Amino acid sequence: MLYIGSHVSFDKQDQLLKSTKEAISYGANTFMFYTGAPQNTLRYPINDEKTLEALMLMKKEGVAFDKVGAHAPYIINLANPDNLEFGVRFLTEELERCQALGIKFIVLHPGSHVGRGIEEGIETIIRGLNSVFLNYHGDVKILLETMAGKGTEIGRTFEELKEIMDGVERKENLGICMDTCHMSDAGYDLTDFDSVLKEFDSILGIDKIGCIHINDSKNERGAHKDRHENLGYGTLGFDLLLKIIYHPLLEEIPKILETPYINREIAPYKKEIEMIRNQTYEDGWRESIHS
Repeated sequence: MLYIGSHVSFDKQDQLLKSTKEAISYGANTFMFYTGAPQNTLRYPINDEKTLEALMLMKKEGVAFDKVGAHAPYIINLANPDNLEFGVRFLTEELERCQALGIKFIVLHPGSHVGRGIEEGIETIIRGLNSVFLNYHGDVKILLETMAGKGTEIGRTFEELKEIMDGVERKENLGICMDTCHMSDAGYDLTDFDSVLKEFDSILGIDKIGCIHINDSKNERGAHKDRHENLGYGTLGFDLLLKIIYHPLLEEIPKILETPYINREIAPYKKEIEMIRNQTYEDGWRESIHS
């Protein structure tokens, strides 16, 4: 079955209920959200009543609750020892918020070593994740995201992610979130996706994939820039992304769109999801929406 959705909003008043309504309006049956603004620590208590309303609405509208995930805020950088204590504390709080919402996984950017070197950065991430799991005893999984390698990002290769996972004691609480734009920008040739998936399986294991971010890329392969593009308007193209979305080995994995808003004001997700479901690309779809 196809599980397709996008990032949606989550606010103080309606929280998960707002996220669910937005996802349904796009024709989605899964989605991803931040439990608060990704650039700060301001968080409001979870409203259990709104959570229950959201769960009931998901059941009614066919949203797969076990495929819904959260995304950790960008300000968490477990690779920087100067901010490690903050990162551990805040990530632990985010896991607890996910637990209260019933969410099964949260996607995390592994971190940036800020000039200290990849090995020290990886060691710091491992130390941070082990500290998180000393404080958090629930079952929410952390999915480490494949990164583009922009700046001093860690996680641009499957080997770097494996090194992190090998060092974490509670491996059952870890998984991977693939990002199509990031993998291409990191240098992986997605035109031969079967070979990429085979390589991933040999290093990490396909069973570790918990989510896939579906994004076209503004850049050529290996650019290490991480600039997402709408489906069909980038260097990957709609047909290639469709093959990844419908790959038979990834059927049960939720696919989440993170493509940019049109002119920074119009959400593209309803149209992109419609084209994915129809498996048909419409030339000029973005311009027709904007006009």
